[in-house]
Amino acid sequence: MVGHQECNMEEDTGDKCTPKFCRKTLTAPAPFADETSCQCQAPHEKLTIAQARLGTPVDRPVRVYADGIFDLFHSGHARALMQAKTLFPNSYLLVGVCSDDLTHKFKGFTVMNEAERYEALRHCRYVDEVIRDAPWTLTPEFLEKHKIDFVAHDDIPYSSAGSDDVYKHIKEAGMFVPTQRTEGISTSDIITRIVRDYDVYARRNLQRGYTAKELNVSFINEKKYRFQNQVDKMKEKVKNVEERSKEFVNRVEEKSHDLIQKWEEKSREFIGNFLELFGPDGAWKQMFQERSSRMLQALSPKQSPVSSPTRSRSPSRSPSPTFSWLPIKTSPPSSPKAASASISSMSEGDEDEK
Repeated sequence: MVGHQECNMEEDTGDKCTPKFCRKTLTAPAPFADETSCQCQAPHEKLTIAQARLGTPVDRPVRVYADGIFDLFHSGHARALMQAKTLFPNSYLLVGVCSDDLTHKFKGFTVMNEAERYEALRHCRYVDEVIRDAPWTLTPEFLEKHKIDFVAHDDIPYSSAGSDDVYKHIKEAGMFVPTQRTEGISTSDIITRIVRDYDVYARRNLQRGYTAKELNVSFINEKKYRFQNQVDKMKEKVKNVEERSKEFVNRVEEKSHDLIQKWEEKSREFIGNFLELFGPDGAWKQMFQERSSRMLQALSPKQSPVSSPTRSRSPSRSPSPTFSWLPIKTSPPSSPKAASASISSMSEGDEDEK
């Protein structure tokens, strides 16, 4: 059924067990083992790893158990649980989480308390059921109570509580299935980062509104951190101004480059047009020559025809007298005799013409 996961415990109805639905996967958190109604009283046959990998038995899923502290739940935890969930074709994953008392006794202090760690596991998609206050060392009674078929954990011997490997008896019983650790991520690594960069995170939380008392920071360190925050703000402002200045300079350079390129194109176009008009063979020269010739033609006088038809003269008509329009300079007579002599010569000339 879509949106549901079949209950991996069967309800006792006499000789047979009928499956029931007890959890909506991906729409609700995984239930706690002490609160779920999925309890099975039917005989629980022991399986081998080979049988489980073949998908048998068909009437129930293989119950796989994984335990841990799961402090600061991270991707390494999730990957380990994913491997445990996918070990067999049909599996039901139970996850045991140790309490604060056991963890502080055998491993050390945690960042998250047990309630926070329980809730973190409930909201992991691979987890079908969460067992609170899980034992540090698995006992036969615990395995029988929760009908556990196999235990999943990485294969590195886990020495604790006076034992070289707390999973040794599980391995000897053939119930241990190894998973792979995720390199580069662990709860200890995360805590190491925080401790290494303590000043950075203290300043960060002061800036976010936490008090020095909440951070367990002294008065002097608080003032120092706040002063460093102010210095960092000034550095950030200077950095932003520098970046903006660089962007502005880059934009100006791009625009100046475009302007120079356009100016070069326009100058080439202008020079070409100028040469077309005023060059040796330019249109302006031809136009000037044409207009000059027209002006010369307009200013020069019209010439008479070289040969004109001659008219025949009638014998009765005498040729028209010609008059000279040019004035004849004459000197005044020096004496009355000279004047009379000139008059007589002019009269003689007129008689000769007649």
